[in-house]
Amino acid sequence: MPTCPECDAEIEIDEFDVDKGDQLSCPECGSNLEVVGLSPLELDLADEDDDDEDDADVDEVDEGEDVVDDDDDEEKDEAEDE
Repeated sequence: MPTCPECDAEIEIDEFDVDKGDQLSCPECGSNLEVVGLSPLELDLADEDDDDEDDADVDEVDEGEDVVDDDDDEEKDEAEDE
């Protein structure tokens, strides 16, 4: 039975219900874990930093697109006024 790398609690997982790369949380300490091996079943702490960076990148792109759209609208309005 695999154990949590953070608190060493035994985690009940049916090896046929998970795939490599699946994520779950430890019922004892709440740590986010990733399945890194199937035979034997092995768990490691999930990399949370990548998720946060991806979200930040998406937000920055969305904000930049909004600004560009606003500038295009102003240029169109000025052209129509002439």
